[in-house]
Amino acid sequence: MSLIQIWQQFITDLGHTHWYEYIAVASGIASVWYSRKENILVYPVGLVNTIIYVYISVKGNLFGEATVNFYYTVMSIIGWFMWLKKDKPVEKILQVTVATKKEWVQHLLFFLFFYTTIFLVLTYFKQQFYDGVIPWADAFASATAFTGMWLMTKKKVESWYWWIATNIASIPLYFVKHYVFTSVYYIILLVMAIAGLTAWKKIAKSRKHELL
Repeated sequence: MSLIQIWQQFITDLGHTHWYEYIAVASGIASVWYSRKENILVYPVGLVNTIIYVYISVKGNLFGEATVNFYYTVMSIIGWFMWLKKDKPVEKILQVTVATKKEWVQHLLFFLFFYTTIFLVLTYFKQQFYDGVIPWADAFASATAFTGMWLMTKKKVESWYWWIATNIASIPLYFVKHYVFTSVYYIILLVMAIAGLTAWKKIAKSRKHELL
């Protein structure tokens, strides 16, 4: 597909964008901004985004993304509860930290489990029911997102690496499904994820020095 064709598809599909997709994109950007600031509003605002994207993903035959957005919804509620622990002693409050080598192995195994499971299920769906399913891309975007959300509830710096991977994969995935405004959304999220990674690295480094 040439750049002209991409642009033409973008303009055409943008004109068909529904109001709820605009709301989902706006709340998603706000949620990422709040997460970068360690603001608890990341969760209630994020819930608006995830609930709408469950619907959008199902409508576009992106069942892996639908599953992960449902997962986001559940994990947002859990994360909201965990971040509310302000009445605990300082040493028990959840802090931004960097993963150990052992934890990195756990993260990778977590990702591989979800990627393999989602890929196999979506491959079956493609063969039996939905020709429009893209198993490898949907599975990758979904599995990285599962991992990123899990690590964000634990305030791990590495959550941003997984978000970056999710955003890169989701840009073309939603574009080919004609959700071009969502593709733009993921470009914005990619930039914000890089900024979030930088911010959380500084926080983790600062807190590490405080403990020395």
